Amino acid sequence: MQYIDNVIFLILLVLGFGLFFKSLKEIYRNIKLGKEINRTDRKSERWAVMTRVALGQSKMVKRPIAGILHIFVYVGFVVINIELLEIIIDGIFGTHRFLQSVLGDSFYAFFTATLEVLALLVVVAVVVFFIRRNFYGVKRLTMKELFGWPKKDANWILIIEFALMVAFFTMNGADYFLGLHHLQTLQESKLLYGSTIAGNEYLSPSHFPISSNFFFLDNFSDSTLHIIEKSAWWFHFVGILFFMNYLYYSKHLHIILAFPNTWFSNLEKKGEFNNLASVTKEIKLMMDPNADPYAAPAEVEAEVPSKFGAEDVFDLNQHQLMSAYSCTECGRCTSVCPANMTGKKLSPRLIMMKTRDRLEEVGKNINQNGGQFVDDGKKLVNDYITKEELWACTTCNACVEACPVLIDPLSIIFEMRRFLVMEQSAAPQELNLMMTNVENNAAPWQYNQADRLNWAKDN
Repeated sequence: MQYIDNVIFLILLVLGFGLFFKSLKEIYRNIKLGKEINRTDRKSERWAVMTRVALGQSKMVKRPIAGILHIFVYVGFVVINIELLEIIIDGIFGTHRFLQSVLGDSFYAFFTATLEVLALLVVVAVVVFFIRRNFYGVKRLTMKELFGWPKKDANWILIIEFALMVAFFTMNGADYFLGLHHLQTLQESKLLYGSTIAGNEYLSPSHFPISSNFFFLDNFSDSTLHIIEKSAWWFHFVGILFFMNYLYYSKHLHIILAFPNTWFSNLEKKGEFNNLASVTKEIKLMMDPNADPYAAPAEVEAEVPSKFGAEDVFDLNQHQLMSAYSCTECGRCTSVCPANMTGKKLSPRLIMMKTRDRLEEVGKNINQNGGQFVDDGKKLVNDYITKEELWACTTCNACVEACPVLIDPLSIIFEMRRFLVMEQSAAPQELNLMMTNVENNAAPWQYNQADRLNWAKDN
């Protein structure tokens, strides 16, 4: 029976990580539903972009207050969870603060003190974020597209992070005062020799600069402190497993996907239209009356796609689908969108949210039908994203520039517009008129080519 805790711990550990990797496998499968795209060129440049943007948070700090607070949460939460290694070792083998014996008392004191300072910064940041999101009235965080689950999800993440940090401090504080009581007992019994207590180094205030100030814990008995310490330890461990598996249902997948999303991001000029090779070939043949369509060189040969543009998530490329999962719904893209500012329905953030919703629906369809997608009569265009939203975009690239993890909503809008124009001939009247003018007059304007220079006659 003495190993029952270790067995329960191991079961929870395997179950937690098993479910987590199952979720990652499902996300990977959903992303692979998109079209393949080769983004493995210019590797050194890609590593530099990922290091600068995802790891270095370079685009976050363009809004200094939110950016710095996010760095507190990002760095603090990641570094603090290094302690998860110690928790896992202690949980499996029944040890207590295993790393202290490995690192030595001095370095372990520095290690734990650093974790406590970072944990305090995380607490400060999540409290500010919670107040800012719910009471301060930041426009991009109070838009109607965030009503319901998106707002609850954001708040739940902040609450979970706060609870995990409180458990961390409680665990450390109870451990400190338990050791202090032990020390005092040994002093009173004149059994203290040097700084060593029964083979364990004394955990001094230098180990826990924050939690050692939780003086209310000093009033509890040793048995109560032991229960508090173990309860907080288990809560922290189970909370981490819960948080890890909650990510699948949350917008916070960017914690994981921001890194591959930035690595595979488009390194070409923002907003550059990706011309289809098959269409380019046809235009070249049309413009050259002497061209022989049957004598085209092999490098010009282009396979005609089964569908022009994107009607559903299957028609988007894999990086676009990864971006949908990577979106953290911060709204920086929407806050700088000129179409949205003027009251139009377009919200780049909502484009990504709807793409992810549709992808999740497709994934559930596959799960329910034995690994095969059964047509549900829905499409991304019209059922999720309206034509009004698509044609409101000015293609200014402000949303692309603003995104902290290099998500490109404009590329998705481009593909859906391409589908509407080339597959359904459903372009707005103004665009149809322009294309007719280009076809007839070789210019967007409704003037005969012979009259094109009339404007200069009076000068």
